[in-house]
Formats: sequence, structure tokens, C-alpha cells
Amino acid sequence: MKYTVATHEENGLEKMVLGNIENGITASILPEFGALLDGFSIPLNNQDFNIIDNYSDRNNLLGDLAISYKSSKLSPFACRIRNGKYHFNGRDFQFKKLFGDGSAIHGLLYDKPFSVKNTAALDSHAQVELSYHYKNEDEGFPYAYTCDVVYRLANNKLTLKTTVTNKSPEEMPLTDGWHPYFRLGGPVNNWQLRFDGDGIVEFDSALIPTGKILEYPRFQNAEFLGDIELDNSFVLHFNGAGPKASLYNPDNGLRLKVYPDQSYPYLQIYIPPHRNSIAVENLSGAPNCFNNGMGLIVLKPGASKVFTTAYEITID
Repeated sequence: MKYTVATHEENGLEKMVLGNIENGITASILPEFGALLDGFSIPLNNQDFNIIDNYSDRNNLLGDLAISYKSSKLSPFACRIRNGKYHFNGRDFQFKKLFGDGSAIHGLLYDKPFSVKNTAALDSHAQVELSYHYKNEDEGFPYAYTCDVVYRLANNKLTLKTTVTNKSPEEMPLTDGWHPYFRLGGPVNNWQLRFDGDGIVEFDSALIPTGKILEYPRFQNAEFLGDIELDNSFVLHFNGAGPKASLYNPDNGLRLKVYPDQSYPYLQIYIPPHRNSIAVENLSGAPNCFNNGMGLIVLKPGASKVFTTAYEITID
């Protein structure tokens, strides 16, 4: 077989590893912690280079996961909900789990143990399917639903497919997303960013959308990030094929291409203060969309919604 699937423990973390034997590219996932993406590695200068800014060990993850949410699955909402409150179908809701700033943030599944449903190692690809059944665990989201995540590695591309199915007897609100932090070596200042943007979502001082979409011509073509600070949400346009976003480090030739389909029309970009990685987040809705309706999905009882994105790594 050209591809492999293996499980091993490293630094106190149980990892599912998808591997391409021919080109040495691997992807690792942590089922125990929200099915998050722990690694996406490519051989570079005779060493494996992980482009995911991951957790160094179990203690690091346990101490930092609920602060950074690095590579977390964002479900059933993404980014912030102001004060953890929203109104839906004539009812008011308040999330129990809140962030330090008083908002609800990044969903409810980031620290949940996903079960491994099946794996496959074939000549064409390697994949693992994971699942979590949410059962009204936070009073702010009194619905039941399943979240199934499939990671598939084929050649140098890793595809992430999420299927959410409403198991409740009533319709439920939904946003989906991912929160990966990427590293390409050195500070982000020296990297180039490009994305297919149709405008920037205007935020207030609490990083909550005002409802306005403003023009934002920067990064339509590849530009060096320099000293820019970003913690913003952008609207993507889907004219033509190809990646909707890309990062490139000319110092070592590493290039990342991001391929969301139209289920993820929003792109959140955040550069942390250390500036050694960057979060490029595919989102189905804007922050606070449970209140502002920007991309909000209403899922009927028994209905499913599929969300797909992919990451491709190359060395130029």
C-alpha cells in the first residue's frame, strides 16, 4: 500500500497518523481532544517539518487548549457570541461555558473525546473517520447532534470533511469551522499571504461584527505580511477554481494552499503576538452569527450539513 494509518503515543498524547510512503508527508490527529489536527508534515532539508503550530505535550495542551484553541473543530458555533447570549425561534439562550472576556467562544467540542469509526489505508489515500454525539451538554445549546469528521490524505493534500446531523426533534442553529495555526519557519513578517476576498467584516472593539462589509483590496495578490496585525474576518468569493488562500515563505520555499468549498464562505485570519504562526480559519458563518445571522445555518430535525476544506503543502 502507498498509504498507512497508525496509532501511537507521543509526549502523553494518543495520535492517529496518516502517512504517504512515497513522499513522506504525514498528518496526525488527536481524537481525544476534539479530533483536532496535531500535525501536517513534509520532508524539508532531510527533516520532517510540521506546518501545524501544535501542542508540545499533554501538559501543554491541557494548560493551553481552552486559551488558544489551536487546530480545534469549531462546532456548533465559531468565534465569539457576545456575552454568550442569543435569541433563536422565540427563546433566549445563555451558554454556561464562557471565555475570559465573557463571551462564548469557539464552540463546545474542542475538548470532547471523539470516537474512531473507521480507518482506511489504500493505494489512493489514507483516511480516518471520527465522531462525537453531542447531547444537550451546555444549557446554552439544548440540542442533540452528531459531528462526524473525516481526514483524508492523498498525495500532498489533506482534506477535512465535517458532517453535522441534527438529532433533535426541533430545528437548531449552526455554524461550523476550523481553527488551525500554521507555521512555515521564521516570523510571519517574512511570509506572503494571498486570499480571494470580497471584503472585510467590520468589527467593534469587542471583535463582534457590526453588520457591515467593507472594501479590503489588500492581499488580493500575494504580499508580505510585514508588521501588520490581523484578527479579522473576511468574505471569500468563489469565482474560478484553485485555492482561496495561500501562504508562502520564500526563505525555504514552503507553500500552503487552502481550498474551502462554498460551505465555508468566511475566512478568519489571526496573527498571535509571538508572530511565529498564523491562524487561517475556514468558517461557515461570521462571528456572533447566532445573533447577527451572517451565514447562520438553521438545521431541521434529521437533516445533515456537510462542510469541506483542504490544505495542500508544497516546496517551491
